[in-house]
Amino acid sequence: MSSRINDEEDADTVVGGSSYPVKHKGLKKSDRIDESYDSYSTGTHPRKLERVSLHDFSKTTDYALEERPFVVPIAKDGIIAALERIDRQLRDSGRTGLLSNKVPVSWTGREVSPGFLGLINHGGLPKILTKPGRYPGFPLRNWWARQWCGTKGLSDTAIQFQGLTVVQVSQNQAAVISDPQNRIFVVKNSGFVAYAIDGTYDVLAIVDQTHLSTQIKDAVTGAILGSIAEIKMRSHIASGKEQEYVVALFLNIPANNCAILQRGDDLELLPAGQHYITNPNVTLRGLFTLGENQLEMPTKDIFTRDQVPVGLRIYLKWQLMEPLKLTTHGYNTPYDALRDKTQSILTQIVAHLDYSTMVKQRSLGPDNLEDGTDPSSAFLDALRTRAMDEMHEAALEYGIILKDLAVIDRQFKGEIASTMDKLTTRALQAQVEAANVDRENSNKVKQEEGALAVARIKAQSRNAQADSEAYSVIAAAKAQAERTKIEALAEAEAIRLTAEADAQAVSIRAAADAKVTDQFARGMEMRRVEVTRVQAFGNKTVFVPTDGTGVQMSNAMAVGMAAGMANGHEA
Repeated sequence: MSSRINDEEDADTVVGGSSYPVKHKGLKKSDRIDESYDSYSTGTHPRKLERVSLHDFSKTTDYALEERPFVVPIAKDGIIAALERIDRQLRDSGRTGLLSNKVPVSWTGREVSPGFLGLINHGGLPKILTKPGRYPGFPLRNWWARQWCGTKGLSDTAIQFQGLTVVQVSQNQAAVISDPQNRIFVVKNSGFVAYAIDGTYDVLAIVDQTHLSTQIKDAVTGAILGSIAEIKMRSHIASGKEQEYVVALFLNIPANNCAILQRGDDLELLPAGQHYITNPNVTLRGLFTLGENQLEMPTKDIFTRDQVPVGLRIYLKWQLMEPLKLTTHGYNTPYDALRDKTQSILTQIVAHLDYSTMVKQRSLGPDNLEDGTDPSSAFLDALRTRAMDEMHEAALEYGIILKDLAVIDRQFKGEIASTMDKLTTRALQAQVEAANVDRENSNKVKQEEGALAVARIKAQSRNAQADSEAYSVIAAAKAQAERTKIEALAEAEAIRLTAEADAQAVSIRAAADAKVTDQFARGMEMRRVEVTRVQAFGNKTVFVPTDGTGVQMSNAMAVGMAAGMANGHEA
């Protein structure tokens, strides 16, 4: 029966679910933890031994595995087959059976549909109708001392009726059961049918293992660590009052997270997955994440060497690797362990530094390192060498890897700090003003340089334009000279050709005239030439003979005119 109620992985009542061996160096009484781990196994997970759990805390009695009378697991053949088996057990023991002998009809009576069970209260004892059909109310003897109590589905998760308990859960469910002796066990991925002769089998809860009621978050980082659900049972005490007691704890741990269980001085790591705890001696110490975490946190006031109080704001980045070491030292979160150690180390570092050394550096951390000539680098050197080294070594003792540490801000306090802040503020203001003056001068110089560059560019532009105009004039003059030259050559050539043509014409006419042999023709030609010559002088030309009486008269007239003109000038 027990092998069918819980599969081999869920047979642990105290701590349910898979696990793996963990490193528990320095853990109190750790020799007995994970005794079932086979060190010679070649797989990545330990090999399970015969009916031995991986968890040392789960080696108490699993009440689900006990042999109980009239308890039958639900096998592949279903609930009806289990009811028939328990009915045979009851009849074999001389008790009244569970199944009714009534035969259904089809025309009247109480109806039992397929897939349902009919429930009858027979004088305080349960009677079950398993066959579908109608069950009539007569003859009367069939219902003497009997009461019809309705129907229940064959697929219902839990059925409780007159001492009969039927439980069947799906893959994602878990049923928390209390037996007649008030012992708690959990059923997963299976079911059973039980009839209690003394006491009852109470179904305390049906748990959805992937959606538990209470979500657990890291109070510091806000990361989701997992979810839990507490199952409670009501009990009557001597005063007659009812009180609730937690009888089971379910855990759903996400990937890359874990839980720490505690029993006395023993601690045990529980990996990611779905688990449950029913042993009251085992408590949940805490849930932890194994991923990276980062946080900004303020420190308490620290005094410098010249007694100036300063408050730092630091940045931490870490990863928890071995939660058992952390809980062994009594810390509930990695932040608690790192906070105390960081405060101690920074107190020692700042106590050896002056106010003037720290005030010049606003952001202090490994990312803004400078050379050793800077007076403000003393704090950086101490942070980089001593703080990081000591913090890393201290964090390993708690199972933590410190990946980054930086001081991102500081605030000085007290009257001395106030006075020094004023002086520092004045000095900074002077530096700012000097920087502003330098910036203005630099801007003016750049403006003048820009204007000079513009003038230089304009001059170059004008020179280029003048060169272009001169070149244009020279090119135009050359073109005009070339044109004049070409025109003169053309005109001279034209004159030459004209002269040659005229000479050739004269030569041709002379040759023609030379060929005329008649004397009269020659005379006539000479007269025609004379006429042409006279015509050339125009019609206003006066011809004076060059010999004879006319010539003499002309000379006398010219002399007289000359004498008259001379006398006129003398007068």
